[in-house]
Amino acid sequence: MKELSEEYWNNRYLAQQTGWDIGCISPPMKAYFDQLTDKSLRILVPGAGNAWEVEYLYDNGFHNTFLLDFAEESIRNFKSRCPQFPDANILREDFFTHRGQYDLVIEQTFFSSLRPERRMEYAARVYNLLVKGGRLAGLLFSEPFGFEGPPFGGTPSEYEAVFSKYFEFKAFSLAYNSIKPRSGRELFILLTKS
Repeated sequence: MKELSEEYWNNRYLAQQTGWDIGCISPPMKAYFDQLTDKSLRILVPGAGNAWEVEYLYDNGFHNTFLLDFAEESIRNFKSRCPQFPDANILREDFFTHRGQYDLVIEQTFFSSLRPERRMEYAARVYNLLVKGGRLAGLLFSEPFGFEGPPFGGTPSEYEAVFSKYFEFKAFSLAYNSIKPRSGRELFILLTKS
């Protein structure tokens, strides 16, 4: 079993082995962001990687958006592409030890990078990072994969068991606008801190 450490992820970026990265913001997340009106929201994107969602949010006036990742190479990639993004909003940290308060946490392939045994810990950490009434929004793979990940897939019932302890489900259904390779395989989630 490979250790999914900072070094592991940094090496994936250095070797350009980033098959999860579609090279732009994902259409379901863009559609969700486009209906947000409160530009003052404090938004965290953990495990942001090349951070296409961070770039889109910031460029659309959400200046309280924070990128969190511990892979130095992914942050370097992002900074070379988005030099206007403030250094103070880049958090090179481990998600599980990060402290802060946010209105919205964005999930985009980070959850699937974690071993399944860490999922309850993920849900608890998101819960603690959100203000009362805060939201978790994003995408989860809707089926298990036939290989040892990452990525690690799962089923809707598995995800419900993980998140129902902490969140009220506002949306939890197959995304209608996924990119073609992920069509019918992504759940859009919108969960509110209960």
